[in-house]
Amino acid sequence: MTEISSELKKRLIKYQKDEMMGARLYSFMAKREKNSKNREILEHMSNDEITHAEMWEKYTGVTVNAQETTLFINKIITVLLGYTFILKKLKKTEQLATKDYNLIKNEIPEAEKMAEDENRHEHELINMLDEERLQYIGSMVLGLNDALVELTGAIAGVTFALAHTKLVALTGIVTGISATLSMAASNYLAEHADGNKNALKSSVYTGIAYIITVFFLVLPYLLFPADMYLAAFAAMIITVILIILFFNYYISVAKDEPFFKRFIGMLTISLSVAVISFLIGIMAKKLLGLNV
Repeated sequence: MTEISSELKKRLIKYQKDEMMGARLYSFMAKREKNSKNREILEHMSNDEITHAEMWEKYTGVTVNAQETTLFINKIITVLLGYTFILKKLKKTEQLATKDYNLIKNEIPEAEKMAEDENRHEHELINMLDEERLQYIGSMVLGLNDALVELTGAIAGVTFALAHTKLVALTGIVTGISATLSMAASNYLAEHADGNKNALKSSVYTGIAYIITVFFLVLPYLLFPADMYLAAFAAMIITVILIILFFNYYISVAKDEPFFKRFIGMLTISLSVAVISFLIGIMAKKLLGLNV
Protein backbone atom coordinates (compact mmCIF):
# COMPACT_ATOMS: atom_id res chain seq x y z
CA MET A 1 0.00 0.00 0.00
CA THR A 2 1.27 3.50 -0.92
CA GLU A 3 2.68 5.54 1.96
CA ILE A 4 0.68 8.72 2.56
CA SER A 5 1.49 11.88 4.49
CA SER A 6 -0.16 12.66 7.81
CA GLU A 7 -1.92 15.62 6.20
CA LEU A 8 -3.39 13.44 3.46
CA LYS A 9 -4.39 10.84 6.05
CA LYS A 10 -6.45 13.46 7.90
CA ARG A 11 -8.23 14.35 4.67
CA LEU A 12 -8.89 10.70 3.90
CA ILE A 13 -10.37 10.12 7.36
CA LYS A 14 -12.72 13.04 6.75
CA TYR A 15 -13.73 11.55 3.38
CA GLN A 16 -14.21 8.22 5.11
CA LYS A 17 -16.58 9.75 7.66
CA ASP A 18 -18.49 11.58 4.92
CA GLU A 19 -18.90 8.34 2.96
CA MET A 20 -20.26 6.56 6.03
CA MET A 21 -22.64 9.44 6.67
CA GLY A 22 -23.92 9.19 3.11
CA ALA A 23 -24.19 5.40 3.29
CA ARG A 24 -26.32 5.41 6.43
CA LEU A 25 -28.47 8.34 5.33
CA TYR A 26 -29.14 6.85 1.88
CA SER A 27 -30.03 3.56 3.59
CA PHE A 28 -32.44 5.39 5.91
CA MET A 29 -34.09 7.12 2.95
CA ALA A 30 -34.33 3.87 1.01
CA LYS A 31 -36.22 2.18 3.85
CA ARG A 32 -38.77 5.03 3.89
CA GLU A 33 -39.09 5.35 0.09
CA LYS A 34 -42.28 3.89 -1.41
CA ASN A 35 -41.20 4.27 -5.03
CA SER A 36 -39.36 1.02 -5.88
CA LYS A 37 -37.11 2.64 -8.49
CA ASN A 38 -36.02 5.41 -6.16
CA ARG A 39 -35.52 2.89 -3.36
CA GLU A 40 -33.29 0.75 -5.56
CA ILE A 41 -31.17 3.76 -6.55
CA LEU A 42 -30.77 4.83 -2.93
CA GLU A 43 -29.76 1.33 -1.85
CA HIS A 44 -27.21 1.17 -4.67
CA MET A 45 -25.81 4.56 -3.68
CA SER A 46 -25.59 3.47 -0.05
CA ASN A 47 -23.58 0.42 -1.08
CA ASP A 48 -21.29 2.61 -3.20
CA GLU A 49 -20.59 4.88 -0.24
CA ILE A 50 -19.73 1.87 1.93
CA THR A 51 -17.34 0.62 -0.76
CA HIS A 52 -15.67 4.04 -0.86
CA ALA A 53 -15.33 4.16 2.93
CA GLU A 54 -13.75 0.70 2.94
CA MET A 55 -11.29 1.79 0.27
CA TRP A 56 -10.23 4.84 2.30
CA GLU A 57 -9.86 2.60 5.33
CA LYS A 58 -7.16 0.63 3.52
CA TYR A 59 -5.08 3.82 3.38
CA THR A 60 -5.93 5.25 6.80
CA GLY A 61 -5.95 2.02 8.76
CA VAL A 62 -8.71 3.54 10.87
CA THR A 63 -12.31 2.33 11.22
CA VAL A 64 -14.75 5.24 11.47
CA ASN A 65 -18.49 5.74 11.51
CA ALA A 66 -20.88 8.58 10.81
CA GLN A 67 -21.17 11.29 13.45
CA GLU A 68 -24.34 10.18 15.25
CA THR A 69 -25.62 13.64 16.17
CA THR A 70 -25.27 14.94 12.60
CA LEU A 71 -26.83 11.76 11.23
CA PHE A 72 -29.79 12.09 13.60
CA ILE A 73 -30.32 15.73 12.61
CA ASN A 74 -30.22 14.81 8.92
CA LYS A 75 -32.77 12.05 9.50
CA ILE A 76 -35.10 14.50 11.26
CA ILE A 77 -34.72 16.98 8.40
CA THR A 78 -35.53 14.21 5.92
CA VAL A 79 -38.74 13.35 7.78
CA LEU A 80 -39.86 16.96 8.29
CA LEU A 81 -38.79 18.59 5.04
CA GLY A 82 -38.71 15.62 2.70
CA TYR A 83 -35.90 13.79 0.99
CA THR A 84 -35.61 16.33 -1.85
CA PHE A 85 -34.29 19.03 0.47
CA ILE A 86 -31.65 16.87 2.13
CA LEU A 87 -30.61 15.26 -1.17
CA LYS A 88 -30.06 18.66 -2.73
CA LYS A 89 -27.87 19.53 0.24
CA LEU A 90 -25.99 16.26 -0.21
CA LYS A 91 -25.57 17.00 -3.90
CA LYS A 92 -23.45 20.02 -3.01
CA THR A 93 -21.32 17.80 -0.78
CA GLU A 94 -20.97 15.32 -3.64
CA GLN A 95 -19.75 18.11 -5.94
CA LEU A 96 -17.11 19.17 -3.42
CA ALA A 97 -16.06 15.56 -2.94
CA THR A 98 -15.61 15.14 -6.70
CA LYS A 99 -13.24 18.11 -6.84
CA ASP A 100 -11.24 16.82 -3.86
CA TYR A 101 -10.99 13.31 -5.28
CA ASN A 102 -9.69 14.65 -8.57
CA LEU A 103 -6.98 16.57 -6.71
CA ILE A 104 -5.56 13.46 -5.05
CA LYS A 105 -5.97 10.96 -7.90
CA ASN A 106 -2.25 11.16 -8.73
CA GLU A 107 -1.40 9.92 -5.24
CA ILE A 108 -4.34 7.54 -4.96
CA PRO A 109 -5.47 6.12 -8.34
CA GLU A 110 -8.76 4.77 -6.91
CA ALA A 111 -9.87 8.34 -6.24
CA GLU A 112 -10.62 8.84 -9.95
CA LYS A 113 -13.11 5.97 -9.91
CA MET A 114 -14.76 7.44 -6.82
CA ALA A 115 -15.00 10.83 -8.51
CA GLU A 116 -16.87 9.14 -11.34
CA ASP A 117 -19.20 7.48 -8.82
CA GLU A 118 -19.92 10.83 -7.17
CA ASN A 119 -20.73 12.38 -10.57
CA ARG A 120 -23.10 9.52 -11.28
CA HIS A 121 -24.71 9.98 -7.88
CA GLU A 122 -25.35 13.64 -8.67
CA HIS A 123 -27.15 12.83 -11.91
CA GLU A 124 -29.15 10.03 -10.31
CA LEU A 125 -30.16 12.31 -7.48
CA ILE A 126 -31.46 14.93 -9.89
CA ASN A 127 -33.32 12.39 -12.02
CA MET A 128 -35.00 10.62 -9.12
CA LEU A 129 -36.45 13.71 -7.46
CA ASP A 130 -40.22 13.51 -7.77
CA GLU A 131 -41.46 14.21 -4.28
CA GLU A 132 -45.18 14.80 -3.89
CA ARG A 133 -44.94 17.82 -1.61
CA LEU A 134 -42.85 19.67 -4.20
CA GLN A 135 -45.65 19.23 -6.74
CA TYR A 136 -47.75 21.42 -4.44
CA ILE A 137 -45.22 24.16 -3.76
CA GLY A 138 -47.53 26.62 -5.52
CA SER A 139 -50.36 25.70 -3.16
CA MET A 140 -48.11 26.06 -0.10
CA VAL A 141 -46.81 29.42 -1.33
CA LEU A 142 -50.41 30.57 -1.82
CA GLY A 143 -51.40 29.60 1.71
CA LEU A 144 -48.24 30.89 3.36
CA ASN A 145 -48.07 34.17 1.47
CA ASP A 146 -51.76 34.96 1.91
CA ALA A 147 -51.59 34.19 5.64
CA LEU A 148 -48.50 36.33 6.11
CA VAL A 149 -49.95 39.32 4.25
CA GLU A 150 -53.57 39.09 5.40
CA LEU A 151 -53.10 37.99 8.99
CA THR A 152 -50.02 40.12 9.66
CA GLY A 153 -52.04 43.10 8.50
CA ALA A 154 -55.10 42.14 10.53
CA ILE A 155 -53.17 41.50 13.75
CA ALA A 156 -51.08 44.64 13.32
CA GLY A 157 -54.25 46.64 12.74
CA VAL A 158 -55.97 45.51 15.95
CA THR A 159 -52.87 45.39 18.18
CA PHE A 160 -52.96 49.07 19.10
CA ALA A 161 -56.72 49.39 18.74
CA LEU A 162 -57.37 46.63 21.31
CA ALA A 163 -54.17 47.08 23.34
CA HIS A 164 -54.65 43.65 24.93
CA THR A 165 -52.67 40.59 23.88
CA LYS A 166 -55.43 38.08 24.62
CA LEU A 167 -58.05 40.06 22.70
CA VAL A 168 -55.66 40.36 19.77
CA ALA A 169 -54.96 36.61 19.98
CA LEU A 170 -58.70 35.86 19.95
CA THR A 171 -59.16 38.10 16.93
CA GLY A 172 -56.23 36.45 15.17
CA ILE A 173 -57.48 32.92 15.90
CA VAL A 174 -61.03 33.59 14.70
CA THR A 175 -59.82 35.47 11.63
CA GLY A 176 -57.13 32.89 10.90
CA ILE A 177 -59.40 29.84 11.10
CA SER A 178 -62.07 31.50 8.97
CA ALA A 179 -59.48 32.62 6.43
CA THR A 180 -57.92 29.13 6.36
CA LEU A 181 -61.24 27.50 5.48
CA SER A 182 -62.01 30.21 2.95
CA MET A 183 -58.61 30.00 1.28
CA ALA A 184 -58.66 26.18 1.14
CA ALA A 185 -62.17 26.18 -0.32
CA SER A 186 -61.27 28.84 -2.88
CA ASN A 187 -58.18 26.91 -3.91
CA TYR A 188 -60.22 23.73 -4.31
CA LEU A 189 -62.86 25.44 -6.46
CA ALA A 190 -60.22 27.12 -8.63
CA GLU A 191 -58.20 23.93 -9.13
CA HIS A 192 -61.35 21.86 -9.73
CA ALA A 193 -62.57 24.36 -12.32
CA ASP A 194 -59.20 24.00 -14.10
CA GLY A 195 -59.70 20.24 -14.25
CA ASN A 196 -57.06 19.36 -11.68
CA LYS A 197 -57.74 15.81 -10.48
CA ASN A 198 -55.79 16.55 -7.30
CA ALA A 199 -57.75 19.69 -6.44
CA LEU A 200 -58.64 18.41 -2.97
CA LYS A 201 -55.02 17.58 -2.12
CA SER A 202 -53.92 20.97 -3.43
CA SER A 203 -56.45 22.72 -1.18
CA VAL A 204 -55.25 20.66 1.81
CA TYR A 205 -51.65 21.82 1.27
CA THR A 206 -52.87 25.41 1.01
CA GLY A 207 -54.90 25.07 4.21
CA ILE A 208 -52.07 23.43 6.14
CA ALA A 209 -49.59 26.14 5.15
CA TYR A 210 -52.13 28.80 6.15
CA ILE A 211 -53.09 27.38 9.55
CA ILE A 212 -49.46 26.72 10.55
CA THR A 213 -48.65 30.33 9.75
CA VAL A 214 -51.67 31.47 11.79
CA PHE A 215 -50.43 29.49 14.79
CA PHE A 216 -46.97 31.04 14.76
CA LEU A 217 -48.26 34.59 14.24
CA VAL A 218 -50.77 34.37 17.10
CA LEU A 219 -48.41 32.55 19.48
CA PRO A 220 -46.58 35.69 20.80
CA TYR A 221 -49.91 37.20 21.86
CA LEU A 222 -50.75 34.04 23.79
CA LEU A 223 -47.38 33.99 25.55
CA PHE A 224 -47.01 37.66 26.55
CA PRO A 225 -48.98 39.27 29.43
CA ALA A 226 -52.10 41.24 28.50
CA ASP A 227 -50.46 44.68 28.69
CA MET A 228 -47.34 43.76 26.69
CA TYR A 229 -49.05 44.05 23.31
CA LEU A 230 -46.20 46.04 21.76
CA ALA A 231 -43.66 43.37 22.76
CA ALA A 232 -45.99 40.73 21.32
CA PHE A 233 -46.26 42.75 18.12
CA ALA A 234 -42.47 42.99 17.86
CA ALA A 235 -42.18 39.23 18.46
CA MET A 236 -44.77 38.62 15.72
CA ILE A 237 -42.78 40.71 13.23
CA ILE A 238 -39.63 38.74 14.07
CA THR A 239 -41.65 35.53 13.57
CA VAL A 240 -42.79 36.76 10.16
CA ILE A 241 -39.20 37.43 9.13
CA LEU A 242 -38.09 33.97 10.33
CA ILE A 243 -40.96 32.21 8.53
CA ILE A 244 -40.17 34.01 5.29
CA LEU A 245 -36.45 33.32 5.74
CA PHE A 246 -36.96 29.60 6.39
CA PHE A 247 -39.52 29.01 3.64
CA ASN A 248 -37.53 30.79 0.97
CA TYR A 249 -34.37 28.96 1.99
CA TYR A 250 -36.26 25.67 1.69
CA ILE A 251 -37.54 26.60 -1.78
CA SER A 252 -34.13 27.82 -2.93
CA VAL A 253 -32.53 24.48 -2.00
CA ALA A 254 -35.32 22.09 -3.01
CA LYS A 255 -36.22 23.84 -6.27
CA ASP A 256 -32.81 25.37 -7.14
CA GLU A 257 -34.35 28.84 -7.21
CA PRO A 258 -32.68 32.13 -6.22
CA PHE A 259 -33.07 32.90 -2.51
CA PHE A 260 -32.38 36.60 -1.99
CA LYS A 261 -34.81 38.06 -4.55
CA ARG A 262 -37.73 35.93 -3.34
CA PHE A 263 -36.92 36.62 0.30
CA ILE A 264 -36.73 40.41 -0.09
CA GLY A 265 -39.90 40.54 -2.22
CA MET A 266 -41.97 38.51 0.22
CA LEU A 267 -40.56 40.34 3.24
CA THR A 268 -41.22 43.78 1.76
CA ILE A 269 -44.86 43.00 0.99
CA SER A 270 -45.61 41.46 4.39
CA LEU A 271 -43.92 44.18 6.46
CA SER A 272 -45.41 46.99 4.35
CA VAL A 273 -48.92 45.66 4.92
CA ALA A 274 -48.19 45.26 8.65
CA VAL A 275 -46.97 48.84 9.03
CA ILE A 276 -49.88 50.31 7.06
CA SER A 277 -52.41 48.24 9.01
CA PHE A 278 -50.79 49.19 12.32
CA LEU A 279 -51.12 52.89 11.45
CA ILE A 280 -54.73 52.42 10.35
CA GLY A 281 -55.46 50.76 13.70
CA ILE A 282 -54.03 53.73 15.58
CA MET A 283 -56.00 56.26 13.51
CA ALA A 284 -59.23 54.24 13.76
CA LYS A 285 -58.96 54.10 17.54
CA LYS A 286 -58.50 57.86 17.77
CA LEU A 287 -61.22 58.69 15.26
CA LEU A 288 -63.75 56.40 16.92
CA GLY A 289 -62.74 57.50 20.40
CA LEU A 290 -62.29 53.94 21.60
CA ASN A 291 -60.66 53.18 24.92
CA VAL A 292 -60.35 49.41 25.11
